[in-house]
Amino acid sequence: MTLEITSNQFATLENGTRLHYASVGDASKPLMLFVHGFPEFWFEWAAQLSAFGGKFHAVAPDLRGFNLSDMPSDPKAYRAKHIIDDLRLFIAHCGHKKAIIVAHDWGGAICWGLAIAFPELVEKLIIINSPHPYLFMQALQNDPKQQASSQYMNWLRSPGSEVALAKNEFALVEGFFNGMGQGEATWFDAATRARYHESWQRGLVGGVNYYRASPLHPPTGGDETKVQLDPSEFKVNVPTRVIWGENDKALPASLLNGLEEFVPDLQVVRIPNGSHWVVHEQPLLVNQMIGEFVTNIA
Repeated sequence: MTLEITSNQFATLENGTRLHYASVGDASKPLMLFVHGFPEFWFEWAAQLSAFGGKFHAVAPDLRGFNLSDMPSDPKAYRAKHIIDDLRLFIAHCGHKKAIIVAHDWGGAICWGLAIAFPELVEKLIIINSPHPYLFMQALQNDPKQQASSQYMNWLRSPGSEVALAKNEFALVEGFFNGMGQGEATWFDAATRARYHESWQRGLVGGVNYYRASPLHPPTGGDETKVQLDPSEFKVNVPTRVIWGENDKALPASLLNGLEEFVPDLQVVRIPNGSHWVVHEQPLLVNQMIGEFVTNIA
């Protein structure tokens, strides 16, 4: 049975941010929070909301800057600490003290930070194709292959990238799904494309501002100072399962090397033929991998 998704919901948080969200289930059940990446919105998780809304309070917000949520123009509003604060307050808004977190891409980057800063809020953490921040920093600074794979980040940071992305019916944005070496995105059918275009038409400046606000990006050839991070400050002290599509051209599976040093309670499951968009490509398998990890909670 497919459960109906309620999508016309808004939360005005204590910090003043207004987030749109979709959900299935009610607040009497454990909260399972799904956090999307770029260039997505809550709809990335439609298959997961329907699958888990029976046993959980399954909720997927639009992060600030995306779709129907607030979209500040200042890149400083997209620093990780602000997005983490949004999620902290959003969990409380949903009527819960903690959540199972499922996150992908930029959502994963934010939720690594959430679990590091507020482990008491995270029952379990499930990350899909999103590198641990310390390991990603090291790769961006020291691995020429990763630097080459991540050059798109510098392009997105540049002035006017949001305008270029919107041209020709969002051709460049669609290229993230259909290009980057992973083949045609058969999941991106006409109906899905229409939903994404509707979201992108509301603005892309918020999404690219995540890249502008982040200190992590490939070297640009200038006199920039390397980011210095203390590895001891990046421990993740919550049970964690990482799901990784190994055909990710921008974020190769080599980014998993050394992860166990930062996450003591870690499981890694790999999908050899999955790309960065494995949530869309193989939703049943992804649901199975999520379900195996949370069976003792609901």
